[in-house]
Amino acid sequence: MPVEAADARIVEDLDDEQREAVLAARGPVCVLAGAGTGKTRTITRRIAHLVAAGHVAPGQVLAVTFTSRAAGEMRGRLRALDAASGDVGTSSVQAMTFHAAARRQLAYFWPRVVGDTGWQLLDTKFSVVAQAANRAGMSTSTDDVRDLAGEIEWAKASLITPEAYPGAVAQVGRDIPFDAAKVATVYEGYENLKSRGDTALLDFDDLLLHTAGAIENDAAVAQEFRDRYRCFVVDEYQDVTPLQQRVLDAWLGDRDDLTVVGDANQTIYSFTGATPRYLLDFSRRFPDAAVVRLERDYRSTPQVVSLANRVIAAARGRMAGSRLHLVGQRDAGPAPTFAEHPDEVAEATAVAKSIKRLIEAGTAPAEIAVLYRINAQSEIYEEALTEAGIPFQVRGGEGFFSRQEVRQSLVALQRAADRDIEGALPDVVRAVLEPLGLTAEAPAGTKARERWEALTALAELVDEEVAQRPELDLRAVVAELRQRADARHPPVVQGVTLASLHAAKGLEWDAVFLVGLADGTLPISHALAHGPDSEPVEEERRLLYVGVTRARVHLALSWALARTPGGRQGRRPSRFLNGIAPQSSNDTTPARPKRQRGATPRCRVCNKALTTPASIMLRRCEDCPSNVDEDLLARLKDWRLRMSKEMSVPAYVVFTDNTLIAIAETSPADDAALVAIPGIGARKLEQFGPDVLALVKGRQSS
Repeated sequence: MPVEAADARIVEDLDDEQREAVLAARGPVCVLAGAGTGKTRTITRRIAHLVAAGHVAPGQVLAVTFTSRAAGEMRGRLRALDAASGDVGTSSVQAMTFHAAARRQLAYFWPRVVGDTGWQLLDTKFSVVAQAANRAGMSTSTDDVRDLAGEIEWAKASLITPEAYPGAVAQVGRDIPFDAAKVATVYEGYENLKSRGDTALLDFDDLLLHTAGAIENDAAVAQEFRDRYRCFVVDEYQDVTPLQQRVLDAWLGDRDDLTVVGDANQTIYSFTGATPRYLLDFSRRFPDAAVVRLERDYRSTPQVVSLANRVIAAARGRMAGSRLHLVGQRDAGPAPTFAEHPDEVAEATAVAKSIKRLIEAGTAPAEIAVLYRINAQSEIYEEALTEAGIPFQVRGGEGFFSRQEVRQSLVALQRAADRDIEGALPDVVRAVLEPLGLTAEAPAGTKARERWEALTALAELVDEEVAQRPELDLRAVVAELRQRADARHPPVVQGVTLASLHAAKGLEWDAVFLVGLADGTLPISHALAHGPDSEPVEEERRLLYVGVTRARVHLALSWALARTPGGRQGRRPSRFLNGIAPQSSNDTTPARPKRQRGATPRCRVCNKALTTPASIMLRRCEDCPSNVDEDLLARLKDWRLRMSKEMSVPAYVVFTDNTLIAIAETSPADDAALVAIPGIGARKLEQFGPDVLALVKGRQSS
């Protein structure tokens, strides 16, 4: 097929922005791609265009992403393009993860750079970290070793040496479960242990470090590599770590044939070292770069898209300045629903009933997902779906009763039952679980906290059983728990997906239930400990945004006022729902906000009740930090002045200063978000709404 015909076939079904990204001149290109906007289609078409137009040979293109699944999807798209465009050769493009690419390159260059010393990939660092921890006099429990391994991974991904680790942790305010100096000692010991013997042990981060080092320090290696690869594409660029960026810089050298794709407001992996700063700084590094914004959402209905825009509109900080205003391209669908429940059991039961109705109406179970913040939340939904006879699978983690700490707990509880330990059953259970990690307060450390959360859920499950059947003894409770565990095995492959919000990234379903949306869970409590306007809290907001954008058609958001039936109902809905969700109990009102008589407005920053007219207008406490867009505020004031002159009325009759500030802070994307601002009723929405939304849209596009 002629080049012109192949190129026409490549771009014929793209929208204007996608086509602009695909046909951009060879050189640096940054594609800011919102959720559902067709980023994989766009970057694979760009590769096909570069190949078809003769700008680069297929074998000279290296496309990297972060998961094997995403790399496989990219390869599949390229093969399909080959078949559709007359076999231009895109199927021979290299598309793989950063680590897979580095492993292949290192295997090739190692003998030349290192010599006869061999190397072996360390698939799991657990045993080596455990040895280092033992030598440093630290705990070698499974959770502690896993947390230490996580800290080593973060440090290496962030290009932080053992010596620099304590200072780096202090500088960024990182939550760590141990003394920083002790972690540094273990880190140094781990590196020393790997280098002993005739064969070097390399972990996955070492693959990247040695690959970068080989290219940086050996001119012949650099020349051979750069002759081999001339064009680079990086997907999910907001998730690169400093180490991955170092590898990319080594690959590039002084060239600029680079296409990156990302969305800073989907940055949710900073705890691993990922940072969006390279995406945000792309235009500074490459002043001549083409920057294209993809905002047409082909995944979700306009109703889901509107809610997503409203969630992220309240974001603050540097990343918020790059947010994309999604525009739904699908036909209209049902409005998202909000529901408040007295406790988590009632919430899970209601979700199971809603899922059953969806299935009976024709939605396949595999097209339904229940998403939560922490893995320990899965148990109650596993139970509710089991009782409802609905098949399910747990993604990105084991089922609750398959987790090691839960299996250990059942063995310990069985032994306690055999010894006939006396006492109030809930107290006995907690005493048995305490040596396994059930402390009075949540511990530091990711793995230790996950264990604690699972053990807490198990103890509360026992509380629930005892409350319903006070006659039960420990032996009967253990039998009931084992029966529940047996009922959920083996896991069903085709069924409703249960997953954490982190595990759901990159996936989508027809129907999504976002559950447990209470302050302290989302945002999670250890993020709130950094302060209500901190970056950890902002990352939690982005996590909710990612969850909302997983839904194609049906979206339900819910929270519970108490953990267990009969418990104190002291929880509040997530602060991220302030001004978005209705504030009445057990309400399933659609997403369009309605200010209800008697409802107490709350600050969208700190969640405190608002009492003054100014704070209610601003939807935040007057002393809480403002994220006002000063340029947008200036434009709004200029527009208000023009309108007041045309109408021959004082400026405040159009909108008060506080209303303009609220608009400039929240950047409303549609009528529903605009009318949620106090001072903007139906009449002013009709009279001024189009002008205001046009100003906001113009500011976001500038």
